[in-house]
Amino acid sequence: MSDTKQPSAKTLAELQASGWKSRSVKEEIRSNFLKMLANGEPLYPGIIGYEDTVIPELNIALLAGHDLLFLGEKGQAKSRLMRTLVRFLDEYVPYLDILDVPVHEDPFHPITKTAKEFLASHTAEQVPIGWWHRSERYVERLAPGTKFADVIGEIDPSKLTGGVSMGAEAALHFGLIPRMHRGIFAMNELPELDEMVQVGLFNILEERDVQIRGYPVRFDLDIFILFSANPGTYNRSGKVIPQLKDRIGSLIQTHYQTDRDLGIQILQQECGLDLGGQYPVQIPYFMTEIIEEITTQARKSKYVDQASGVSARFSLSNYRTMIASARQRAVLLGEPIAVPRISDLGHLYSSSLGKLEVDLMGSHQMTEHKILDSLLANAIKVVFEQYTSEHGVGQIADIFNKGVRIEVGDLLPSSAYAERLKHVPPVWEAAFDVNATDQPAIRASCVEFVLAGLYSLDKISRASKHGKVSYEV
Repeated sequence: MSDTKQPSAKTLAELQASGWKSRSVKEEIRSNFLKMLANGEPLYPGIIGYEDTVIPELNIALLAGHDLLFLGEKGQAKSRLMRTLVRFLDEYVPYLDILDVPVHEDPFHPITKTAKEFLASHTAEQVPIGWWHRSERYVERLAPGTKFADVIGEIDPSKLTGGVSMGAEAALHFGLIPRMHRGIFAMNELPELDEMVQVGLFNILEERDVQIRGYPVRFDLDIFILFSANPGTYNRSGKVIPQLKDRIGSLIQTHYQTDRDLGIQILQQECGLDLGGQYPVQIPYFMTEIIEEITTQARKSKYVDQASGVSARFSLSNYRTMIASARQRAVLLGEPIAVPRISDLGHLYSSSLGKLEVDLMGSHQMTEHKILDSLLANAIKVVFEQYTSEHGVGQIADIFNKGVRIEVGDLLPSSAYAERLKHVPPVWEAAFDVNATDQPAIRASCVEFVLAGLYSLDKISRASKHGKVSYEV
């Protein structure tokens, strides 16, 4: 939805004259969602690969007016989906702009005693109106460490010393949920939430009221509540109280992308690096495929704890590291274009280790470095076989059957590869769909890909020394 100008009404009288009507936050979302759906507008910009799985279930849940739980492993766009729902809110909603009211009150249906008394003692022309933008009507909280007072509220000692009765509404300090009246509240990692806070949330979901320290202060809260959780902890007995589970309207199950090209689309969308400028970068597609394939291999490796998951951020971090290594080489060697190579992947340890949870039962004393080496080797083999299945590995391998030895490295000039390419067979060009005769840096990247691919198929041998790698038959 395109942004609109803030409405002009500044008093309750002007708001009444404008014809504005109250509606709940879920009614707002349902109405705006249906309007965008009917107009064929994009519903969830930036969300890739969920068109036939997650999105249909989410659409139905929004139309049903349910509070939602997004259940999935880390890096499956749960938080992004929750934040995207803000776009279905009205651009602006009016609120009573008066002092000492801790929530954005609906001018026609106030819920606090202070607001009700103010309206009763002032004329419509005297009641000031403010406008609340939808970008401010969303707040999220991470469950670990969250206390009852943070999200629901607490008795304010300073107000008690001022003579306010403990059971009075004025004695309360409101938490995030009451303050988000007429908005969206999201709680990440629900199973890690303290049980007492879960009980408070259960009461809000059930009755839409607030109870603090046994004092039932009833508010007709209007709020859309979202949760996220990891299946491994959410389904573990005792982590989430059954009453709270029962009152969450819809469970939206997310998943990792099984199609590598979709994963690459996400990777390129989220990269956030300028590949142009003074030191431009050109990335052969097979290098991007290898980066994403490493993640795919990790998600099915017996050495990686699959209950923890492998986030899309794993691919993203490795992608940026690969680009950084290539760009550093181009700057140091004065090359006009930076092109990532297989040797640049030697720097992935720093961006990978720490993002993988090693399965101590399945690793059999495998170190994290060895596990990453295995993932990388498998990824190169998978991608290389897809290229050579059409074009044939035999013709390319022939040049190495004549005693050829090629040394590679992330800081070797691209020109160092040129001499060995003089006898490359024509099939090389077809295999990579690039004009290697024009760009030495691309030629160098292709050379390393073929060498690493041949090694993965046990066609040639490899030796490492002082950070450089040599390939030979």
